[in-house]
Amino acid sequence: MDFTTDEADYLRSQPLGRFATVAEDGLPDNAAVVFRLEDDGSILIGGMSVTGTRKWRNVEAGNAKVAFVVDDLASTKPWRPRGVRIYGRAELVEIEGPFGPGKYLRIVPEVSWSWSVVPDGDRFHRRRTKHGP
Repeated sequence: MDFTTDEADYLRSQPLGRFATVAEDGLPDNAAVVFRLEDDGSILIGGMSVTGTRKWRNVEAGNAKVAFVVDDLASTKPWRPRGVRIYGRAELVEIEGPFGPGKYLRIVPEVSWSWSVVPDGDRFHRRRTKHGP
């Protein structure tokens, strides 16, 4: 796994992320999703009727390049946004996931950036990581 402990802890602490795909006609789609960070560093996305969603159809059509963002405000006074942005590729998988056995989208990270996820660290800290071989 290429995420730092602080990045992984942050991702596991958040209930929602935003998952972006691209349709065959080139139009982007961005959806709020429930997710789970897997031990291998991949991100698992599922839900009721996931196979009927635009994101599923976009990946199924061969548009596997995706983006995923998880962010929040650690505080507003002082202003402290934090988050993780991931670029990667999506796969359609059938496995035991957070909603039981079934079909899921798996994001395999290729590049990620994080900012201010280190507790009590530099609030403007940014980190870019290349994942995989």
